[in-house]
Amino acid sequence: MDSQKFREGMSQFATGVVIVTGIESNVLVGFAAQSFVSLSLDPPLVSIAPQIASTSWPRIRKGHDFCINILREDQRDVSEAFAVVGEVASIKWQPSAASGMPVLEGSIAHIDCRLRAEHEAGDHTIVIADVIDLNVRDPAARPLVYFRGSYGGFSSD
Repeated sequence: MDSQKFREGMSQFATGVVIVTGIESNVLVGFAAQSFVSLSLDPPLVSIAPQIASTSWPRIRKGHDFCINILREDQRDVSEAFAVVGEVASIKWQPSAASGMPVLEGSIAHIDCRLRAEHEAGDHTIVIADVIDLNVRDPAARPLVYFRGSYGGFSSD
């Protein structure tokens, strides 16, 4: 399969955008991700897929706990700030009540997670995590969506 053809085909599938956050030496660490999915209801599990080359995931993994922040449609700048390799985004956050992991200001919801398993898969790592807690902060907000290489919003109209 030609990689460009594969990329173009997969861009036809819209995804939400999340920021995976953790703490290393009392400093916010995180990365933007589109590879996020609810995996199981019983027990509650989610999955993310950071790139093997990620510099942030190994730093987050050390703590075993992390937070997945679901972005609002007007948070494109937040996604872009966390997409810069090797830099720490200067975004306001507060510790979650359940794990103390960073909850980003303005996110629709956050999911407190604990690392359960990892599996190498091509140029990504499939991460499976137990959901410790989940908090929907703004149920009326609309999510940031990524489709055909561009950010957008979602309308239920």
